[in-house]
Amino acid sequence: MTKQETSSIQVIDRLIALLEALARNRDPVSLKVLAAETELHPSTAFRILAAAIENGLVAREGSNYRLGIRLLQLGSRVASHQDLRREARPLMEALRDQIGETVNLTVRQGDEVVYLDRALPERMMRVEQRIGSRAPLHVTAVGKLMLGEGSEAACRDYAQRTQLPGYTRYSLTDEEQLVQHVSGCIRAGFAYDDEEAETGVGCIGVLVHDDGGQIVAGLSISAPIERRRDEWIELLKATARELSARLG
Repeated sequence: MTKQETSSIQVIDRLIALLEALARNRDPVSLKVLAAETELHPSTAFRILAAAIENGLVAREGSNYRLGIRLLQLGSRVASHQDLRREARPLMEALRDQIGETVNLTVRQGDEVVYLDRALPERMMRVEQRIGSRAPLHVTAVGKLMLGEGSEAACRDYAQRTQLPGYTRYSLTDEEQLVQHVSGCIRAGFAYDDEEAETGVGCIGVLVHDDGGQIVAGLSISAPIERRRDEWIELLKATARELSARLG
């Protein structure tokens, strides 16, 4: 580990110590008390707190400090993801048992999808995505739908921002092709991943919406490409509708 990496980790450790010290106190806390509780030099604590204030993690009241609203927002997001996983899990397992393949739950974060959960079949040859792993939007079935539900301008911005890197020879790496493709996916109500992220792996994806029509997640089926079946599309759509109803 380099000296710079060690220093960066040390700053994170000190920030966590300061946040925990703020959390232990119901009232706003002075710099002097925070420095004493965390055993940090006051100037060091001051610099870290200043950066935390800029990012909304800490707020200042006069000469004292308290936890910032950004922490509440982040905590709320974690809670919503936990609720999503809890509601989705039995539906994912039921679909997995019906088709004998992997079922994934994903959400969008920036230009990527993140795998929140998975239901794995009990077979040796299966597709297995690690929980917490990420993939670019344009090479995943769910990600292409997420691009398609936005405006054409947003899709083009994504293409220009990311430069559409290819992961296999089947990946969509042309902006015009991507725009047309995701538009067709939205009209169909589902999308394929035709070995675009990983050679030999095929997926089918659909979106999950809340009662206001906003995207909250994606559901997908992943399988070796030769085992993928079109009859799974309606089963996947029905599962997404049931999850949407449960989420309200």
